Amino acid sequence: MSSKSHKRRLGDYIPLNGPGRHAIDTLMILLGSFITAIAFNLFLVPSDIASGGVSGLSIIAKSLFNLEPAYTQWALNIPLFVAGYMMLGRYYALRSLLGTIVLPLFVFLTKDWLAPTTDLLLASLYGGIGVGLGLGLVFRGRGSTGGLSILAQIIQKYSGLSLSLCVVLMDGAVIALAGIVLSPEKALYALIGLYITGKFIDMIELGFNFTKVAYIIASKPDEISDAILHHLDRGLTKLSAQGGYTGDNRTVLMVVVGQSEVTRLKTLVQTLEPTAFVIITNAHEVLGEGFSRARIGK
Repeated sequence: MSSKSHKRRLGDYIPLNGPGRHAIDTLMILLGSFITAIAFNLFLVPSDIASGGVSGLSIIAKSLFNLEPAYTQWALNIPLFVAGYMMLGRYYALRSLLGTIVLPLFVFLTKDWLAPTTDLLLASLYGGIGVGLGLGLVFRGRGSTGGLSILAQIIQKYSGLSLSLCVVLMDGAVIALAGIVLSPEKALYALIGLYITGKFIDMIELGFNFTKVAYIIASKPDEISDAILHHLDRGLTKLSAQGGYTGDNRTVLMVVVGQSEVTRLKTLVQTLEPTAFVIITNAHEVLGEGFSRARIGK
């Protein structure tokens, strides 16, 4: 990495709690909430796909009582926000305040937008994608849209259950209710939408750049490390290990490479030591010199 590139990275750095970071966080929460609202109104509401959370409850309420989803979301989010403020602390509640207010607002403002499809499968897929992208941006902006995630954290705090289990229980209860009120078929489509949403949230939070981590166990670690440093132009870490069968001390080389460099790395190792043991696994969003600039605020 050249000194010029290093200086550029330092110049791009945004302090964790500076005004620039807060402005970016706010924009990401607003944009994410807007995308979520569009996906909700274009795909989920017209097809009655209640894929969990307060948004799912608002779709059920619309079907039963013809209530505007935005009103239902405000009516549920506000008391949940107050409960979160009292039971989870001021800091968490304030991080949820903006999303709690603006998401139902955007839902209300886009409620008359026409749905591009009435196909249940397409609606669940594209609705899940849109909601996942939107919520992923909100989370990257260190925010939250409130809702049943607050209730899940309250239950987790006082019950000792894991947060993931509490979230699954909340969303599962909403989908089960949708299966009773709407139809079992639409509940199954809601499960598809919820699964897609989770995958796209992970994609936004973890990043789009998939890299690889390679662990190399060889009898010539110094030669291989020298070749990686000078021919592959990648840094590496030497880990001390011990053979489980022989008990011999060994050196394990750990190196992170881009997707396009995997073949070069394997060729290089096989050329120097054909019997070397190589393990290659996936890694998400590697931060540091030679990879992504650190994204503060996750």
